[in-house]
Amino acid sequence: MRSLSLVGGCSASGERLVSAARDGDFQEAKALLEYNPRLAKYTTFAGRNSPLHHSAAQGHHEIVSLLIESGVDINLKNYRGQTALMQACQYGHWEVVLTLVLFKANIHKTDCLNGGTALHLAALNGHSRCIRILLADYIPSVPTFYKLVKKRSKLQEFVSEANERTSLYEIINRPADGGVTALHMAALNGHVDSLCLLLDLGASVNVVTLEDGTTIDLIGAGSTPLHYAAYGGNPHCCQILIAWGASLTAENEKGWSPLEVARLWHREWLEEALSEHQQDRITILPSPYLSLPLMSVVKIARECGWTSESASNATDPCAVCLENKCTVAASGCLHELCTRCALYLCSTSNTSTSPHAPPGSIPCPLCRHAIISFKKLTTTKPLIQLPLKQTTSLSCCSCSSIPKNNTPEIIPLSKQKPNSHSMRSHKFPVLKVENNLCVRGTDTIASIVRRSHINRYSRSSLRWSGSHVKGRRYWLCSSNQSVETPGDDY
Repeated sequence: MRSLSLVGGCSASGERLVSAARDGDFQEAKALLEYNPRLAKYTTFAGRNSPLHHSAAQGHHEIVSLLIESGVDINLKNYRGQTALMQACQYGHWEVVLTLVLFKANIHKTDCLNGGTALHLAALNGHSRCIRILLADYIPSVPTFYKLVKKRSKLQEFVSEANERTSLYEIINRPADGGVTALHMAALNGHVDSLCLLLDLGASVNVVTLEDGTTIDLIGAGSTPLHYAAYGGNPHCCQILIAWGASLTAENEKGWSPLEVARLWHREWLEEALSEHQQDRITILPSPYLSLPLMSVVKIARECGWTSESASNATDPCAVCLENKCTVAASGCLHELCTRCALYLCSTSNTSTSPHAPPGSIPCPLCRHAIISFKKLTTTKPLIQLPLKQTTSLSCCSCSSIPKNNTPEIIPLSKQKPNSHSMRSHKFPVLKVENNLCVRGTDTIASIVRRSHINRYSRSSLRWSGSHVKGRRYWLCSSNQSVETPGDDY
């Protein structure tokens, strides 16, 4: 569509962009942003979800890329204090997470309700791929990584150069309100894959929750992930935590051990799993989601972009997609792939290599050789910064003026829409956007949550405004689980 009716001002055009982002209408979104790139910053009434949040929540990674190219703030928060990265992790849209991570979205942002990060939301819902992609800048592509983490040595050395000099150990064990960590989340909701991945990355099995009055914690302060696993009722999670050294006799501030928690909530099937003689029966295998080559290919993608250069005229196209020119080579076997296929391979592979291969390596799709890292080919050139050109934007309302500064050039996109299993090929321009956009609402508003009935809980155990109770009670559990009280029959 080339003819747009902008009658109604920025509100009408912004709502059209919001609808296009929510529905995945790429052509509509592209046409709107071509006429007015400033619409990318549009937020709905009272600062609710922006087009970026809508597209991230629905998994439309192409529109997410388009909005970022148009100058939207990648770390913009909605009225709940959630970024687009948080929403993508909450719903498990790993392609959106990968897109945002490649554009260096801040993974340390916390929401306004529970102090949780994108990592907490990914662990809460068991999205192991999202967890791994979030930590792409912290897990080096070296064969000895798993051994170092297994020994709990040199964990402080795994520090990202781009994200506030925070170590991997600090990120994995960062508590949300009430001292709840990502490991607590995964254990409570029975997400075995996410639990194993977090433990392999250095999550502490004996970290305890706190009584700070900000989270409704029915289990009690001072609870370990094993207490949460006992409440969740998954015996496999309990066995894994015990094998990693979780204490069977640790008591929380209510005086409950993990076994007593299981009995209080009628988890009789955990009696054997929580017995002391189970610890020697379990063999721990490395998580298949470690994916050591991810950091290396992410660095190449940031430096050289997802290649959009067609291999139609090349003599040696990518052997996986048969479309793009080869840009990277796998370590060891030296098979060449395009950057897009290498990213997809690292993000989706959950197959363990041979027992003799280093844990975290992924099998080559051509010869099954273990890949530890990818290297850039000598013919792969870094991105050249595109010159900024003067563009004209339609003034949507009288309260905003057309900026005189240059706006970034929007790179033409491929006419053929890729399938859901591939990333869109494009380059990464350096963006510099002015903040003179007409926004009729504030970015955030106070959360309004209906007061729930809490008569059965003691006032000392809540110590928080009743308007926050409903939202915080369901923070710890996935949406498909209910919150119970000790002794309830079900």
